[in-house]
Amino acid sequence: MKRHGGAPRLVSRPLALVFASTFAALTSFYLLLSVVPQYAATSGGGDFGAGMATGALFFATTLTELATPRLVAAFGGRFVFGAGLVLLGVPSLALGASTSLAAIALICMLRGIGLAIVVVVGSALTASLVPPDRRGEGLGLYGVVAGVPAVVALPLGLWLAARFGYGPVFVTGAVSALAGLIALPGPAAEHPEMEPAAGVLAALRSPALLLPSVVFMLTAVTGGVVVTFVPLAAPAGRGSLAALALLLFGAASTLSRWWAGRAMDRHPSLDLLRPSVVCTGLGVAGLSFVDQRLALLAAATLVGAGFGVAQNASLTLMFAVVPRTEFESVSAVWNLAYDFGLGAGGAFFGVLVTRTGYSAAFALTGAVILGVLAAVWRSRHLVARPPSD
Repeated sequence: MKRHGGAPRLVSRPLALVFASTFAALTSFYLLLSVVPQYAATSGGGDFGAGMATGALFFATTLTELATPRLVAAFGGRFVFGAGLVLLGVPSLALGASTSLAAIALICMLRGIGLAIVVVVGSALTASLVPPDRRGEGLGLYGVVAGVPAVVALPLGLWLAARFGYGPVFVTGAVSALAGLIALPGPAAEHPEMEPAAGVLAALRSPALLLPSVVFMLTAVTGGVVVTFVPLAAPAGRGSLAALALLLFGAASTLSRWWAGRAMDRHPSLDLLRPSVVCTGLGVAGLSFVDQRLALLAAATLVGAGFGVAQNASLTLMFAVVPRTEFESVSAVWNLAYDFGLGAGGAFFGVLVTRTGYSAAFALTGAVILGVLAAVWRSRHLVARPPSD
């Protein structure tokens, strides 16, 4: 499709369908992301149960991401994408009847499998369906599509749970994911050359791909901490404050991801990853003042801004150094970093906070994130120059 002036249109019909299905799936995901840990905690699991719920979700997600390129090659993107939507939606209906940690963990793992499929296929298709010289902008737009549910659904899920109980939130999450089947991308969106799963392992051995993904993973740890523990760490009786903090986190992440995509089209480099590490590290350390309203809101915004920049800067860099046939594998590696970081942030912080309390745990996590800056600063030579498309 062309614009009247002859320039390629950024969003074609196949890409619009990818965006619509992705939006529905991630609305389901974010509605439940902070609600399920809270549900696990109030069902007798405490802080450990909350961290376990997030950890189980992303443990299953990371394992499935390794296999998704092979699944797409065997069954096609449309079928696999549809299966992902079903796995995100249907298990959500069973959450209301599940009070044991084992049952909650199992449901979280099933939803994690669905999440892995949706994000790997969605980002790879986006990179394939936009003009190469506007790939950063296209991925930035994909980031907006993925980020708006975080802005709206993340705090909305907490608000709905507080006002109406957990059951309606679980049903809404299920309906949202299954609604994505209506806009399921058709054959025109299929990537004709799918890379087998061995490509994921090869990508992990490439410094030009490994470095951005590791740096991004470290920033994703802070995202996992924010979405899992800010609702629990906020002062009792101030649930609206936690919801506002998550709203600011999601908004900052979405806007900064879109901005970083446009910037990366003009200046693809590692430079944007450095300030993203600073923002997330300082932000999560600032959460040690979680009992102070302005400090909490500022810290959540700072983490979101750094996290959003890191998302698009790392993903654009990684797509730029591989041929199109490896897009599924690169998408899998990037999403592995994303989900492992989020899961580790939830699971390990849950263990840490039981020993130190929230303020010390936030401060220690921020110090660890900032500690990677020296390694990042010395790593420019590891990032390959992006080839011209």
